[in-house]
Amino acid sequence: MQKSMQEKVLEWSGVHPDDAFAIDGTNLYEKLGLQTFINLSTNFYNRVYDDEEEEWFRSIFANSKKEDAIQNQYEFFVQRMGGPPLYSQRRGHPALIARHRPFPVTREAAERWLHHMQQALDTTKDIDSDSKTKMMNFFRHTAFFLVAGDEMKNQNKQPKPAETE
Repeated sequence: MQKSMQEKVLEWSGVHPDDAFAIDGTNLYEKLGLQTFINLSTNFYNRVYDDEEEEWFRSIFANSKKEDAIQNQYEFFVQRMGGPPLYSQRRGHPALIARHRPFPVTREAAERWLHHMQQALDTTKDIDSDSKTKMMNFFRHTAFFLVAGDEMKNQNKQPKPAETE
């Protein structure tokens, strides 16, 4: 029996949906403010673009301008965590799976992304530990949601086995 997308996300991320979406119980935008999200995204992408350990991971972002990546990320975070719809106003619906389609969204890439995000959360000022936990649970769940979405996309590209008569 094939697992549902949500079953895969739970298995791979280790984060129950109730924990992943605990961000919806608190307006983190009101609590932390716009500048904290800008700082978090800047901190994160500085780490990604300076990643000397994993050239393959850094290369995923080679065709993106760092400033654009930072803006897209903080606007999405602000919107998703209770703030104004900055991302949608500028770019339209987030459509995360579709927007990540050009990139190799593997489990290994998700883990590396999460590695940098954990470091960014830990070193960005003005984020309390409860908010960090809620955000990291959301990020972990979402990262593996994208992996599951990428896997489904790849399965849909595979040629269908010929029917036997």
